[in-house]
Amino acid sequence: MIKKYGTTFARRGPDPLIATMAGVLAGKGPLEFAALFDLVLADLRARNAAGSGGEMLRLRVYEKLQYLVNEGMVKKTISKNVKKYSAMASLSSLLPAAAAS
Repeated sequence: MIKKYGTTFARRGPDPLIATMAGVLAGKGPLEFAALFDLVLADLRARNAAGSGGEMLRLRVYEKLQYLVNEGMVKKTISKNVKKYSAMASLSSLLPAAAAS
């Protein structure tokens, strides 16, 4: 059987974890990572999308947060060894369409 190229890869939609983080950051002021993770976890558990691995989820949230910082969508401020994260204007592009309108 001949395989057609370009038909096996389907582009995924937005990452639900990043969309949840964007919603939490857009709705609140500057947050420390622990508070941000607690809010993201509560939101994911409310939608029954958290799974059971809390530590693995914490690592994924931190990795996605650093990605957003490097992309310039989240601002990281450090004062007295406390890191706080706040949303930038470009983060609104990651919000779901229903929440943005």
